[in-house]
Amino acid sequence: MKRIWLTGASSGIGAALADVLLLQGHHLAVSARNAGALHALAERFPQQVLLAPGDLTDAEQVQAIGERIARHWGALDMAILNAGTCEYIEARQFEAALVERVMNSNLLATSHCIEAALPLLRKGVQPHLVGVGSSVTYLPLPRAGAYGASKAALRYLLESLRLDLASEGIAVTLVSPGFVDTPLTQKNDFPMPLRWPVDKAARHIAERLARRPYEIAFPGLFIATLKLLGHLPKGLQLALGKRLARTESPS
Repeated sequence: MKRIWLTGASSGIGAALADVLLLQGHHLAVSARNAGALHALAERFPQQVLLAPGDLTDAEQVQAIGERIARHWGALDMAILNAGTCEYIEARQFEAALVERVMNSNLLATSHCIEAALPLLRKGVQPHLVGVGSSVTYLPLPRAGAYGASKAALRYLLESLRLDLASEGIAVTLVSPGFVDTPLTQKNDFPMPLRWPVDKAARHIAERLARRPYEIAFPGLFIATLKLLGHLPKGLQLALGKRLARTESPS
């Protein structure tokens, strides 16, 4: 049984992963802005859920969440930093504010959580830091500049931290999903090949966490294809991207 802090636990992969981990008997501190969804989870698992709602882009709120976990548990064995968002760039109407919003949610908020989690992980048993990135980091895609940049930065941050934390025995895992059927991806207006049901994705992640791998990337065929395309010469990548890109802004 592990003491786990799970962010973004109110919907999508986070909510499905919370169910899997709680059914495995773990104790979860759950964070998200949607406190109602978290309360519903606590009602189903009253002895296992520690409510820790808040806005993770607010450093003070994240610090308070860390203090709440410390008061109740004293330590963490695992932190799964899953919260994030996605917005797409329309290059003809480029907004720096959009990039800032996505970076705040996907990189800076995760950094606040890492700052709060590390002191607790240092007191835990076989401590494990897990961050949810994206397969988009393997290949640049049209309109994904803000989202991809935030997840690429997160990848580098976690892989660098893996080197720095190894001497303390803190494992670091990066989760790199392809398309998963969540409320976020349901807003997408383009084909999503090999999209997985969210329950399947959550089970896949949970089954592999015990091994403390460097990365959990799925679906395999989709990941292999992206990696292969990512090694093409830039001219061929540009030709492919131009075929995928929109020629007009959506009405």
